[in-house]
Amino acid sequence: MDNSRIVLVTTSHRVAPGLLSWSAWSLLRGADRVWCGDPAHPQLPYLREAGIEVEIGVPDAHALVAACAEGAAGVTVAVLVGGEGDRALTDGLARLAGSGRTSVPDLELLPGSYDLPGARMLDLVQVMDRIREECPWSSVPTHKDLARYAIEEAYELVEAIERGDREELREELGDVLLQVVFHARIAEEDPEEPFSVDDVAATIVEKLIHRHPHVFGDERAETPEDVRRIWLRTKAEEKRRGSVTDGVPLGQPGLALAAKLASRVRSGGLDVALPTGRGVGYELLALAVAAEAEGIDPEAALRSAARAYYDTIRASES
Repeated sequence: MDNSRIVLVTTSHRVAPGLLSWSAWSLLRGADRVWCGDPAHPQLPYLREAGIEVEIGVPDAHALVAACAEGAAGVTVAVLVGGEGDRALTDGLARLAGSGRTSVPDLELLPGSYDLPGARMLDLVQVMDRIREECPWSSVPTHKDLARYAIEEAYELVEAIERGDREELREELGDVLLQVVFHARIAEEDPEEPFSVDDVAATIVEKLIHRHPHVFGDERAETPEDVRRIWLRTKAEEKRRGSVTDGVPLGQPGLALAAKLASRVRSGGLDVALPTGRGVGYELLALAVAAEAEGIDPEAALRSAARAYYDTIRASES
């Protein structure tokens, strides 16, 4: 069995049908025999259309070794397995090789396909479906019950960004994503106006395409300022706002609210004087507006200063 080999071709069911790697196609076309244990494997029709004969079933280690011994020259046999391989088959081949009584051909593991970007999102949706159906706690909450968690997770994400902690950033992005998927799963149960996570994704895809005519259409944008101009125009067309303040959430933190209002005034080309009054609130308003005019996020600036204060307190205590 010199030069014979057994190749386990790992394939994912989430990959687009027919989208196998070039090396996998080349190997399968040249193999003497090909097996697949799943008769409903999405790649089978494409393999057969390409003239590759696939036998249904996965032979055990002894049968694979025997298949390699059928030809006079080197024989290649291939088995399509899942993304994690076939532990039972590889263990069986290892036992045969370790026994010393059987000559075992070379064993190779060839990645035949890779998950498309976003494939693990499907896993998240499936996991969330099961949790919503079976978990005693997760099956109860409503949109209102979860609202505060969305705010908390968003703040934790911002903190991870400002700290520059990449591992924490990845985790917090996942927590924010969970909020989106959880709310979308709850929305599916609404008896009057249900929508799914696919509807959520479709809405933002449509919005992004509409707001980027310089990418998906005929408009031209050479600078970030050009992009901002297009963005503001298309956004105004969508919202048909009667005031520059429309859509500004009044429940956000005060400094962020002041900066957002100042940004809307500036973008709208308005000349609006700050309200006059006495007290720290009006002083903070003026500071926030001045910071926004200089391109400074007053909320982030205050958090940075507060963290320095936090460190000073801890140092004083120790």
